[in-house]
Amino acid sequence: MALRQHLTQKLDQRLSPQQIQLMKLLQVPTMELDQRIKQEIEENPALEEGKEELDDDYSNEEEFEEREDEEFDVSDYLQDDVADYKTKTSNQSKDTDDKVIPFSGGTTFREKLSEQLQLSKLDEGQELIADILIGNLDEAGYLNRDLEAIVDDLAFSLNAHCKEEEVLEVLKVIQGLDPAGVGARNLQECLLLQMNRRQDGNIERFTAKTILEKHFEEFTKKHYDKIAKKLEIDDVDLKDAIGEILKLNPKPGGASKGITKNFQQIIPDFIIYENEGRLDLSINSRNAPELRISRDYENMLRSYSEGAKTSKTDKEAVNFVKHKLDNAKWFIDAIRQRQNTLLTTMTAIMRFQEGYFISGDETQMKPMILKDIAEIVNLDISTVSRVANSKYVQTHFGVFSLKYFFSESLSTDSGEEVSTREVKKILSEAIDAENKRAPLTDEKLMNLLRGKGYNIARRTVAKYREQLNIPVARMRKEL
Repeated sequence: MALRQHLTQKLDQRLSPQQIQLMKLLQVPTMELDQRIKQEIEENPALEEGKEELDDDYSNEEEFEEREDEEFDVSDYLQDDVADYKTKTSNQSKDTDDKVIPFSGGTTFREKLSEQLQLSKLDEGQELIADILIGNLDEAGYLNRDLEAIVDDLAFSLNAHCKEEEVLEVLKVIQGLDPAGVGARNLQECLLLQMNRRQDGNIERFTAKTILEKHFEEFTKKHYDKIAKKLEIDDVDLKDAIGEILKLNPKPGGASKGITKNFQQIIPDFIIYENEGRLDLSINSRNAPELRISRDYENMLRSYSEGAKTSKTDKEAVNFVKHKLDNAKWFIDAIRQRQNTLLTTMTAIMRFQEGYFISGDETQMKPMILKDIAEIVNLDISTVSRVANSKYVQTHFGVFSLKYFFSESLSTDSGEEVSTREVKKILSEAIDAENKRAPLTDEKLMNLLRGKGYNIARRTVAKYREQLNIPVARMRKEL
């Protein structure tokens, strides 16, 4: 096959490193932005915090702007191609996300159990079995593996041969440790372990234990009528017994977990003020940090350009300084573009949902999707999505995630498009006001919403109910 030369023309779109940097900064929340700026300052000595200051040599603004626009002719020093890696302080890609694994402090749940076992009189073989059992407990404190599998693990991994009865004996010792209910193999056993420790002759607790032992399935399905009939008790006694069961902890392993749990503080990226029916928007000052380019590095590059030194070391120094100055300028520009994009996008959201931001009533919220805001601000949908990601706004009625204001639409009998957030609000209020002895089914909720003019199907009601973390009618039943 003969070789041929030909010309082709194609359109290609590529993201520059500066565009990639801006996209990453857009989706960063306020708290992480502080850390990102500190990291950039540490890595780039040409970047500093603070306002740009004028020298005495540049007394007026016009002269200073001319100085800013001035470019240094360093082409004479860069005739030889210098490898790009020589101008970098790290050989890692800029796209690499360094994830730091934090060290956890305090005593873990399993360590506390092991400490309690030291007080138990176990021989060496039983201690080995106990370590395996504790290691197989999940975060809730349950043993979700069969005893037969534990026996196999001991035989194949540790060459320790034992019987299921021996493992069960050690498991009972673990079940006697604190917190009560730990080491259970299912929810029923967990609740019974806790109830056995609370037996003090109380009739309500005795009834509660009977329910857990003999009528647990009816209890989980809330068939209270069947339980009352079988036990021959009235609703008052049944309610007292159920109350005793509800005091138990279904996840004993999570009791100590909440003590050392870290709670993330939310710092709003935007603040909306309502003043006499008008809305004013301000951005958190942390989103607009004052950054400047190091004067020392500018003077250094100037001195190299005026010195006309052509040694290889000088060329590398010039290349390094210019690389750091360019990165500093790109980063400052990216921070400014981020601020402008955030303000533009949030302003569009505020105007679109103006009725809601003034009243705070969810029924005033309009259906809004990412495409609606993207068309208003003339940005790509992906850019709006990055702005809405992990960002919060403070209003006079609370702090909300930006994603909270995006919702789909639902039509009414009159053809009007309303937000699904409005429908969920009405659905939640209807369930809160229902008779808990006879909760509203999805069918009745559908009829209720249709009576208010909303065209909605039963499966849609079930979907919204699940999104609101509301159980089915049977599970909402109370005595």
